[in-house]
Amino acid sequence: MNPEIKPVIPPEYKPLSPWAYFGYNLLFSIPLVGFICLLVFAFGGGNNVNLKNYARSFFCSLLLALILAIVAVVLVTALGVTGAVLGEF
Repeated sequence: MNPEIKPVIPPEYKPLSPWAYFGYNLLFSIPLVGFICLLVFAFGGGNNVNLKNYARSFFCSLLLALILAIVAVVLVTALGVTGAVLGEF
């Protein structure tokens, strides 16, 4: 019988637990401190590749939300939609 051999994963490639993702999501959602931590983890802080990739994906989603919000404001402004018009619906 051959005993099961567990693969040895280097620390920089160790997967994050679901609770770690939850905790980092909460951390990154804090307005100023979370954004600073997000930038630190995304651009070099820490040595875990999975954390770095998660921070980069969170940063990209924030950029996408910011771009969509800017486009929405520009469209609303260009079309002349006001609060009174929106209240009629």
